[in-house]
Amino acid sequence: MTVGESPILSARGLVKHYPLMRGVVFRTRYGEVRAVDGVDLDLGRGRTLGVVGESGCGKSTMARLLTRLETPTAGDITFDGERLAGLSRAGVRQFRRRVQLIFQDPYSSLDPRRTVGDLVAEPFRIHRDVLPRRDVRPQVQELLEVVGLDPDHLNRYPHQFSGGQRQRISIARALALRPQVIVCDEPVSALDVSVQAQVINLLAKLQKDFGLSYVFIAHDLSVVRHICDRVAVMYLGRVVETGSEQEVYDHPTHPYTQALLSAAPDPDPDRRRPQRIVLTGDVPSPANPPSGCRFRTRCWKSQQRCTDEDPALKRRARPHADACHFSAEQMVADAG
Repeated sequence: MTVGESPILSARGLVKHYPLMRGVVFRTRYGEVRAVDGVDLDLGRGRTLGVVGESGCGKSTMARLLTRLETPTAGDITFDGERLAGLSRAGVRQFRRRVQLIFQDPYSSLDPRRTVGDLVAEPFRIHRDVLPRRDVRPQVQELLEVVGLDPDHLNRYPHQFSGGQRQRISIARALALRPQVIVCDEPVSALDVSVQAQVINLLAKLQKDFGLSYVFIAHDLSVVRHICDRVAVMYLGRVVETGSEQEVYDHPTHPYTQALLSAAPDPDPDRRRPQRIVLTGDVPSPANPPSGCRFRTRCWKSQQRCTDEDPALKRRARPHADACHFSAEQMVADAG
């Protein structure tokens, strides 16, 4: 996103807490799971924002919030300059035409009792004013062809396709209403590595052909680097580092980002790499996060200040932002 360009989709102070309840007849609330706990994100037009982090960090909850499948506990989401919180039911319906979601598991996201033609045509049945009924079948065939499938296979069922082909069907369904934004919730994590590359290349081609903007959620750092312009690293419901793909990957400043990159496999075994960082301890529960910095219980840089003060996500010496009290020391070390 260039300077002065307004984002097509943005979140400010986004929060989603799930109540913890006990009792059967008399239900009482005794706590909450802080799945997303104060997140700011910006997606540029025609760009791809990667959201990475370990399982349980809040990535999938973020995807459901951005597509209005869930309502945030607090915070604002803005799409094309309009706040979602103020939308009427008709406004939400229009919003869902323009922002679509691709789910993680192509084996469970497609109804096995319905044909591929019915699945891809579903958006046209929900939004009947988009396309005349007589044009639905030709449009479904065109969508299947666009994603690399045989258009004559629209009468087959999902079980007759491989995992990669099923994900292409999901992509075709997401494209049906010609959205401006597609939120991809780990769309290749359930696929073989060779098939992952094919689906990633397809998404990149579709972005170029249709002018799409992507929020691409993943835990595989190599996949994110291949397709994304900007990256946001999440830990325990919060963004701990964000910046351009090159800034985050070449000059990570938050210890958690450094640990993630250290753990990623390198295709060149002869290249010298920094000493591998092995994190100790388990990820804390989002129902009872640590005080101060949430990463401090696993961080080798942790000091008393990390317990007492919650570091804000802000820009320091470099143009990208992080949430670490001691990231400036890393910058000095890199410069030296």
